[in-house]
Amino acid sequence: MRGSKTPIHAVATWVRRQPPKVKAFLAVISGMAALVFLRFIVHDHDNLFVAAEAVHSLGICVLIYKLMKEKTCAGLSLKSQELTAMFLAVRLYCSFVMEYDIHTLLDSATLVATLWVIYMIRFKLRSSYMEDKDNFPIYYVAAPCALFAVFVHPSTSHHLVNRICWAFCVYLEAVSVLPQLRVMQNTKIVEPFTAHYVFALGVARFLSCAHWVLQVLDTHGRLLTALGYGLWPSMVLLSEIVQTFILADFCYYYVKSLVGGQLVLRLPSGVV
Repeated sequence: MRGSKTPIHAVATWVRRQPPKVKAFLAVISGMAALVFLRFIVHDHDNLFVAAEAVHSLGICVLIYKLMKEKTCAGLSLKSQELTAMFLAVRLYCSFVMEYDIHTLLDSATLVATLWVIYMIRFKLRSSYMEDKDNFPIYYVAAPCALFAVFVHPSTSHHLVNRICWAFCVYLEAVSVLPQLRVMQNTKIVEPFTAHYVFALGVARFLSCAHWVLQVLDTHGRLLTALGYGLWPSMVLLSEIVQTFILADFCYYYVKSLVGGQLVLRLPSGVV
């Protein structure tokens, strides 16, 4: 058993010893390899977006299990959950007035579950909430996203308010995990269920990003034109890439900890 882990540990040790630029290069190469892999095994790339929302829902289910089993919300960011509920509510509104499909049902289920998590943290498990660690001001992300949405939004035929709301939920989703990362940065120790949840978010973000990148490649850039003109098409793609890279560092240490058989994830200084 120990011998079977040696190659993985050797690779992990080698990667850990590399300078930051080499690590960044390896991360880009790994991401590109994963995109190529997904392009060949997933024929309908719209399924990647559905998978991303399903993985997000699974992450929320992990949180619910944690809250019900352990009766504690320590290590969870209430502000991240509130931002998540905010962008899901806005996206549901846009979905109802602009298009109605399977994404609407998945978002509805995820929103209900997120609201339940918020309720548990705010009222039932308030005593275990680490309010002093959850110190990332929501308006630091919500206000810039709203302001940016006013100036950079889709140029479709929908009502202006709906287009601004659409842009707002895209931008807010990209940064909604920042308060949770701040909590983990402050505590440096992440218990298993919280780590599983954040890793699920990372996987969901990657699948969503892969969906957009592969769609752009498959349509030879025509998808960006279909989304509108100006900065909006580029901002959609950039938002997906940003939210993927925000969680990439944490996902690396999560996998490393999992391979090493550690149940509790300990983050070194400077991570997230």
